[in-house]
Amino acid sequence: MSGMGIPDWISEAVFYQIFPDRFRRGGQAGLPQPADHFEDWEGPPTIRGFKGGSLWGVAEKLDYLVSLGFNAIYLNPIFASSANHRYHTSDYLRVDPLLGGDAALQNLLNEAHRRGVKVILDGVFNHSGRGFFAFNHLLENGPASPYSDWYYVKGYPLRAYSAKPNYAAWWDNPELPKLRIETPEVRNYLLAVAEHWIRFGADGWRLDVPEEISDMEFWREFRRRVKDANPQAYIVGEIWHEAADWVGEDGPFDGVMNYPLGRAILAYVGGKDFDYQLAASSGLGRFAPLDGRSWLERVAELLHIYQGPTAMAQLNLLGSHDTPRLFTMMRQSATKTALALELLFTLPGAPSVYYGDEIALAGGHDPDNRRAFPWDEAKWRKDVQSRLRRAASLRREHAALRLGEFSGRWGEGGRAAFRRVQDSEELLVIVNASPEEWKIELPCDSQDEFWRSLSSQASLSCASGSLRGELMQPFSLLIFSARR
Repeated sequence: MSGMGIPDWISEAVFYQIFPDRFRRGGQAGLPQPADHFEDWEGPPTIRGFKGGSLWGVAEKLDYLVSLGFNAIYLNPIFASSANHRYHTSDYLRVDPLLGGDAALQNLLNEAHRRGVKVILDGVFNHSGRGFFAFNHLLENGPASPYSDWYYVKGYPLRAYSAKPNYAAWWDNPELPKLRIETPEVRNYLLAVAEHWIRFGADGWRLDVPEEISDMEFWREFRRRVKDANPQAYIVGEIWHEAADWVGEDGPFDGVMNYPLGRAILAYVGGKDFDYQLAASSGLGRFAPLDGRSWLERVAELLHIYQGPTAMAQLNLLGSHDTPRLFTMMRQSATKTALALELLFTLPGAPSVYYGDEIALAGGHDPDNRRAFPWDEAKWRKDVQSRLRRAASLRREHAALRLGEFSGRWGEGGRAAFRRVQDSEELLVIVNASPEEWKIELPCDSQDEFWRSLSSQASLSCASGSLRGELMQPFSLLIFSARR
């Protein structure tokens, strides 16, 4: 797949994931119904309810995102749909009017690109909604419909509103009929959709449940079409486990959603006082606490799976619209929430933060994890926000945090230290993921070893076989630069 490599900008990318209906209302004049038809913005979200967020609203808050250090946005689905999450696509070639339509997307792309911000879209190509034209035609006309081979139909008439549909559907949900990818017309339609929105101006695709489409050649052709439209487009797949065969020289994607790395960070920072039961009952599955040494080993193991440029192209995340909120899983610990986010910014790969996590927004299972963003700053945990902003700034200023090789140095109990090295720059990241203060002390070999803090005048030097330094607060992180 030469000539279709990982986009240059991904090594600089810091993503912010937005669930459009819940981020920001805006451009009300462009909406087809008045705001009082929406749910109360501050009220608890419901499965079927709409809050009225729009792409106009996202554009209005771009400066807020840039001020925190974000330079890329991953949007949950935006195409016409009957669901607030819009994974029930009814029209792949039209932005949902409730979000402002195509004009709102064009405005968002223009405003984002003017600020140097990339925007990737969510592609749901395994299944459509019942309102999609081909399924609706089939529903109305049965086997006489020319779209009868667009789906996996087991009998007629279609039981589209039955608990047990007589057609293949995602997780047997009748609202999500599975598209028949092997039908040439279906393939051509979806590939044209993929190319259309890249040419419209989008900077890439996040692909929903790609493993449900087992035909790898479809995804290779998808890559060819997208990269022909824009060689710098980013393609990332929603795969919850290690997936080396989906990336790299022969894989169809640039990266995958790196949930395994996220689970490792949660297990390390969360320790024993983490809501593992809540996590296990979501897509995150079961995992157990990690100490500093085990955590370093797990990170090294994952980086070995995704080596070189591919490791830098993974989309690293701690949570999403499919998981409980980070703050809630951390049992409402702001310091743990902040430390987990800081670690996300110090490891290889592109960090991705779910909207609201930067202010410690709470939330359990769907729909509670999709609350409306509270724009009243009195409700923000600004201590978490400040630490995230600082981590993003350091990542932007230091190439070693973006591109550097990772190597674990030392781990014991809740403490750990690792290095990031890029050309002449060498950084030492020291983590105190424990509830006690800790005066830095870790082994060293060279009496010439000397490190200067990136955030203060503090330093570390080797004496009598130990590297000693300042007092670290519980659940905190410090970064030091080597003296050259």
